[in-house]
Parts: sequence; structure tokens; C-alpha cells
Amino acid sequence: MSDDQLVRALGEWRRPAVPLIDALAGAVRDAVLDGRLRTGSALPAERRLASVLGISRGTVTAALDRLRDGGWVHTRHGSASTVRLPAAAAERIAPISATGETSSLDLRRAVPAAPQAAYLAATRRAVDRLAPLLAQDGEPGPGLPELRALIAERYTREGLPTRPEQILITSGARAALALLCAQLRPRVAAVETPTFFDALHVLRGAGARPVGCRVTTEGWDLDQLDDALRAAHGGLGYLVPDFHNPTGALMTAATRRTVAALAARHGVTLIVDETMRDLDLRDAPRPQPRIRRAVLIGSASKAVWGGLRIGWIRGTARFIGELAGNPLCGPLSAAPMQQMVAVELLGDPDTVLMRRRAELRRQRDHLSGLLAGDDRWRFTVPPGGLALWLRLAGIRADTVVERARAHRLDLTPGPRFAADATLTHHVRVPFTPPPAVLDDIAAALDHACRR
Repeated sequence: MSDDQLVRALGEWRRPAVPLIDALAGAVRDAVLDGRLRTGSALPAERRLASVLGISRGTVTAALDRLRDGGWVHTRHGSASTVRLPAAAAERIAPISATGETSSLDLRRAVPAAPQAAYLAATRRAVDRLAPLLAQDGEPGPGLPELRALIAERYTREGLPTRPEQILITSGARAALALLCAQLRPRVAAVETPTFFDALHVLRGAGARPVGCRVTTEGWDLDQLDDALRAAHGGLGYLVPDFHNPTGALMTAATRRTVAALAARHGVTLIVDETMRDLDLRDAPRPQPRIRRAVLIGSASKAVWGGLRIGWIRGTARFIGELAGNPLCGPLSAAPMQQMVAVELLGDPDTVLMRRRAELRRQRDHLSGLLAGDDRWRFTVPPGGLALWLRLAGIRADTVVERARAHRLDLTPGPRFAADATLTHHVRVPFTPPPAVLDDIAAALDHACRR
């Protein structure tokens, strides 16, 4: 590559109070991840590189040594150093559909790609341990004992004592909600406005009429929630208190106590969806206490991958036993092989989660910085989750979505998240893509919101 190309790719790489070696190595890594430096590109010789960047050759040598150690640069004796992508860095947060590598940037679902290295390694370990399972009848039942015990132990470790018989494995969170609806058969369901659109589909498909209560990035409207739970008397309430989808709001401990009391007063079974709970992007993640007496839904879809069709329900042992006897329990269960892979991944989730949180935090802050200070929209930087929830000023969400599509960007307008087709001036913008793609997203929003 030419000197000018390299300078443009690295950009303003020097950082105040950051040693030059660290700053240069970091700039090369970022340029590779963002696509500004193509893998396989040959870097200039060390002496020339030092001259181009205005630093000593010793600094260049030390930075390249660090990059070689990390697998970012490969050097053959007598040949130029070439840029490459380490296997660990090949894992992406966003799926290909949300990175611009296809015909459009599809952000209609805020979903991560699989952590490839960890997932493949877990699959190999699961295959190695599969023989005893293959000798059994293969009937799903409430789930593999090993997986139920693993999930129960995690709840217990987080302060909610749980036994394996209080866990039932399903083929994802939507399957868990569908099974609960089939068991409880609600006529009315209290939901948040906005809420996850797939949950609305499941509830309506089960014959329930959703009644909404207002949620903003600042929290829950408890008066409206009281009214919604009263309307759902004897039915169910579906809530996402942890990094709420799509607002990103986190319910306080005091509000959780109030919600538990309201549900008890109105005889409503609370179903709490904890799919986003692991995506705590605060500097010091600290889980909030659970809502008392709620039935909990969990899933591996956001923390690991949507293709790992593993969800679960946590309730009383008696209730879980009743669910296991429901005719839909079998069809909505997870395949044994998938459960074995989940055992391997969820047994030590911290490695995957720490990297996910770090990258999502960086991408959230990058997109927030790009969109901040513009009077065409308002938003609150969420403490967790996968998306920004924009309140548009003076323009409808459907207009923005239509205009954005002309710039190869597919978004979801607010009314899709509402039980009553409101929220016409809101749009969800996931921050799952890498920073370079987020730049394109911000530019597309700028064009889409011009008056």
C-alpha cells in the first residue's frame, strides 16, 4: 500500500497520555477490524514506516512485535510484514446482514452473530460426550438434567435459590412464552408499551388481548401498569425489566417490589423475560434483584447466538411439573444436541460475555457520540441491551424508515413495538454493527431525517 493509503487508514492514531507503541498497535488493530486496512496488505518497511509516521524506528519495531504476538501481523524473513485477522478477532458481534457485506444493512432485528471459536469448540466437546445420550430414548422431557442443574446453579449463585426441578428447557424464549400461554390461556395480557414485537405475536396468537403500560428510557409508568394489571386480572403480565427491549431501561429495585405487590393484588401471573439481563454495559455490572413470585424466562439468544435454540423457564417445582405435562412441551423443547452445546457454553459464559460487553459498550458509545447534540431526535444512552431508542422530532418513524431504505438501511419503526399502534415518532437503532458501519448508519439517519 502507498504511504498516503496507510496514513488515511490509521487516521489520528496518536492518543493523549497513551504511549506511542500502544497507540500505534491499537490503531492498526482498529483499522483492520473496521476494514480500513485490508487483510493481506503489505505494510511499508520499518524504516519507511517510521519516516511516514514521524516516529522512531524503535517505536515501530516494538509496535509490530506486539502485533505479531497477537496474530495481527505476519512477517517472513526477508519479506514485508502483512496484515491479517487473528482467529479470535474473526468473531463478530453483528451478523453479516447488519455489517453492509450484503445488499443492505438490515437492523430490523437486534441480534448478535455467534462467537465462532467458542461455539465450534463447544460443539466439538459436546460431540465427544454425546455417546451416553445417544444410548437413551431421545425423548425431550423437561430438558437434560445436566443443563437444568447448570441453569439452576446460576440462579442460586445470583441470589435466587433454585433446584433443577424448577427449570424447564425450551427451544428459545419465544417457545417458552408460547408454552406458558398454552398452559395459562390468558384472555388479557398486561404488556409494556413498547415491548418486543415477537412477544406480541405470541400473545395474540394464543388469543390474549394485550393491554399496554407506558415505558420510556427513564422507566415504567406505575399508574398505567396498575391499570394494565387490573385489566389482566387472573391472566398474565409480560415484562422485560432488565435492559428493556427496545428502550434499554433498567427497572429499579423499588419498582420491582411495587410490581410484585401489584401483580399479587390483581391475581396476575407475571412472566419476566430476562433475555437481555446478561447485556449489562455499565462499567461495573451488578444484577438487580428478581421480581418476587415471577415466572422467569431465560435464553442464550442474545448472550451467545440466536441459532442456539435454547431457552428456559424458571418457576416453582409444581408449576414446572405441570408445564412438562402440557402436550406442547415436547414440540417446543430443544434438540438434545443443542442442549449439550449449551452445557458447554453456559458452563463458563464469562469469557464470551466479557468480550461481548466490551465491544457492545464501545459500539454503543460510538453511535451515541455520532447522534448526540442533534435536535432532530432525542435518546438516552442505555445502561445495557443492544439498541438506542430514538424519539424523532417533527417527522414520523415510517417516513424515516422508508427514506433510510433508500440508503440501504432497514430499521424497525416504533409502532411495531406497540400493542396499540402508537409510538409513531420512535425508531429502534441497534448498535450491534462495528464502528465503521455505525458511521454509515448515522449518515443514513442524517439523510432520512432531513426536512
